[in-house]
Amino acid sequence: MDIASIGLIGVGTMGSALALNIAENGHDIALYNLDPTTIDELIDRAGELAPRLSKTLDIKELVEALKPPRAIILLVPAGAPVDITIDELVKHLEPGDTIIDGGNSDFKDTQQRTKRVEAEGLQYLGVGVSGGEDGARHGPSMMVGGSPTAWEPIRPIFEAIAAKFNGEPCVAHLGPDGAGHFVKTVHNGIEYADMQMIAEIYGLLRDAQGRTPAQIAPLFHKWNEGPLQSYLVEISAKVLDAVDPETGKPMLDVIVDQAGQKGTGRWTVIEAIKMGQSASIIEAAVGARVLSSERTVRQAAGDILGSDVPEGIAFEESDLESALLVGRALSYAQGFRILKAASDEFDWNLEYSKIAEVWRAGCIIRSAMLDDISTAFKSDLPHGRLILSNHFATLLKTHIGALRRVVATATLAGLPVPALSSAVSWYDEIRQPRGTANMIQGQRDFFGAHGFARVDQDGEFHGPW
Repeated sequence: MDIASIGLIGVGTMGSALALNIAENGHDIALYNLDPTTIDELIDRAGELAPRLSKTLDIKELVEALKPPRAIILLVPAGAPVDITIDELVKHLEPGDTIIDGGNSDFKDTQQRTKRVEAEGLQYLGVGVSGGEDGARHGPSMMVGGSPTAWEPIRPIFEAIAAKFNGEPCVAHLGPDGAGHFVKTVHNGIEYADMQMIAEIYGLLRDAQGRTPAQIAPLFHKWNEGPLQSYLVEISAKVLDAVDPETGKPMLDVIVDQAGQKGTGRWTVIEAIKMGQSASIIEAAVGARVLSSERTVRQAAGDILGSDVPEGIAFEESDLESALLVGRALSYAQGFRILKAASDEFDWNLEYSKIAEVWRAGCIIRSAMLDDISTAFKSDLPHGRLILSNHFATLLKTHIGALRRVVATATLAGLPVPALSSAVSWYDEIRQPRGTANMIQGQRDFFGAHGFARVDQDGEFHGPW
């Protein structure tokens, strides 16, 4: 068999797309899949790239098809399949070879697998890959975690296949062991929030103003030419434009209002809570997906509790645009704060400007705002907080009134905006010099003698209850 530059296990949708991307960028790739017919189908449709794709029938043959030091990408389902594949690979690999997990693995699993693989004299990289099938084929955003010695040999291939922003590849080595997969997890949490806020804006236009998808679409097309420019706003406009070929109705009107999830948004919230960080906007988005699955209950509740919207509810289009802009800025701010907490806890030394730059193309949350985020993190941020940078403080103070009006009007009309309302609540909470936690501390001391600090004396104290 010809010697290939890199191997890949898992020739599904993402694996097939990534294999063609690697081949198109001049690298021979050896492939293995539990069902070998998927490789045959890929080679059949690969056209002029077919000579760069090699089929192997087992992992031993795959390893033998690679020149040492070997690098093998895993694109198998997260969890047990990754561990099973690693178990088989370590039987055949040699010291210095590298295993690359490109799936949506839990970063804690990546940390453990790194220790286990390195104990065998091998190297391990956990790589978050974003962009879906199209990104994998034409240029994904990739977040790499692992040792620099494992990264450098495969860096040229990954930089070649990555999305480009002004000629710069959207891939970077971000830190050791699970750093790459954790950054991808937070990316997905921000993705949940952005998608939910877009859905809420669509819902207000549909339910309060009776607009059809075709009437809403031009607004999203216009927004995508301004500060809200992003992949998600762009595709939302296209979804709104789409017509069902079977019924002739707007595609959105025939889609059941139940949203699926693979758990990565939930992981973001769980890890944020573990590290004592607020992810309230992301949590609201995850909760909204959970409630969307209870469609039968929602229909019954609508009958029993009522679901009518008062007449005459109006939203200014400029307010809706500004509300989405502020919500997006605040969800990014929460996401980067979670990254900071993880970086401190695991000693990763994450570079936040670099993360923003990696996200500028190829990934699902790519947006015009990421340039401003990268610039902000390169400056001296007050207390390390994105929202306190000159750019974002000005943006928030300029547009927060619109978010308040949208949330207030929606709430008075009985229209749900869980992510947008969480955004304005978080903004108000973080800007209060004196909050209300003194009451909570008084309660805790009353029932549990937990003690509290005083504003006028040092030490710990108890109340006169």
